[in-house]
Amino acid sequence: MMKLSWVWIVIAIAFLQLVTGFLDFNETELSLIEAYDYGVSKLNYNPFMVGLTLITSAGAKGAVCLDGTLPGYHWHRGYGSGANSWLIHLEGGGWCNNVRTCVYRKKTRRGSSTYMEKQIPFTGILSDKADQNPDFFNWNRVKVRYCDGASFTGDTENKAAKLQFRGQRIWLVAMEDLMSKGMRNAKQALLSGCSAGGLASILHCDEFRNMFPRTSKVKCLSDAGLFLDAVDVSGGRTLRSLYNGVVGLQGVQHNLPRICTIHRDPTSCFFPQNLISNIRTPLFILNAAYDSWQIQSSIAPPSADPHGYWHECRLNHAKCSASQMRFLQGFRIEMLNAIKGFSQSRENGLFINSCFAHCQTERQETWFAATSPEIRNKAIAIAVGDWYFDRAGVKVIDCPYPCDKSCHNLVFK
Repeated sequence: MMKLSWVWIVIAIAFLQLVTGFLDFNETELSLIEAYDYGVSKLNYNPFMVGLTLITSAGAKGAVCLDGTLPGYHWHRGYGSGANSWLIHLEGGGWCNNVRTCVYRKKTRRGSSTYMEKQIPFTGILSDKADQNPDFFNWNRVKVRYCDGASFTGDTENKAAKLQFRGQRIWLVAMEDLMSKGMRNAKQALLSGCSAGGLASILHCDEFRNMFPRTSKVKCLSDAGLFLDAVDVSGGRTLRSLYNGVVGLQGVQHNLPRICTIHRDPTSCFFPQNLISNIRTPLFILNAAYDSWQIQSSIAPPSADPHGYWHECRLNHAKCSASQMRFLQGFRIEMLNAIKGFSQSRENGLFINSCFAHCQTERQETWFAATSPEIRNKAIAIAVGDWYFDRAGVKVIDCPYPCDKSCHNLVFK
């Protein structure tokens, strides 16, 4: 009887540990791994569906996803005046910072091409319709899929866990493949990306520029990629801890800009605030001042809020208390301070709107529609186009929340 009691006690303890671990995984790390699918529009824009192309030459170069499968991209060929213009958009989707989260990730579309959609809608900056995407609709438009978990920068492996961290190789082999398909003749090129892909577009911006002749017009756009090394609500640094794991696990340090790593530790050089002022290529930063992902997963994640004081606020800004809003206003000020040096360059562009949003180039309603967010009567698509084509200098910063009534604020259940 005593032996049976001990068996049940052991089972109960194991069950509790399993449940606790499961809740912890779902509440924190899952949001960091997968992020959110912001590219899906709520409105019926009848988007063009574009098929997945796997890069067959990647395997021989070891440029593979976390699980060893081939990486890929979606490409819609340009035509007319856009035939020799290329828009490369790097997919986002969080990061994995330890073996456990990376093993989970390799069983999803963020870590394996086996699970990737065979077709995806091209909306927003990828749309093929002039009334939805006035400046880039007839360009060669490419969405590079994200399956490494380190913003296309890692280069190592973990044989025991059967994990390949080959983001840098994936980036290079994708560019080589596209060059062979006509991108080498580009007269105009724009490297963009959303979220973790927005960080990647910053990290790879100068590399991208160097792939083309000096006569080509080449610029970069980071959407929701300005991740800050900010203090969370408990006084800790949740995102720095995450990035430290990503950089160490995936061998990222070897592929970070040397102009940063000679002065700072590798983790600091994964934060865009320490990179943007030294990028030589013209760069446009598009970011919500109250970035939804950063609020949920960096500023007020459940791990930093064990009593749930921030739970309602992090899901819906309308439920934030006055003190919580003051904290978020402080985060906005920190963001504005981080871009001061960057904004002094005449070639750079800026669009910081006071919205609770994330990834505004991929969603049609936030990129260019009748009710799109605006600053000074200018929608995001027009601001980016004006900057890229040198029609106007664009450095616009919204007044603080709640003054902007054009936002498409994200609310989570």
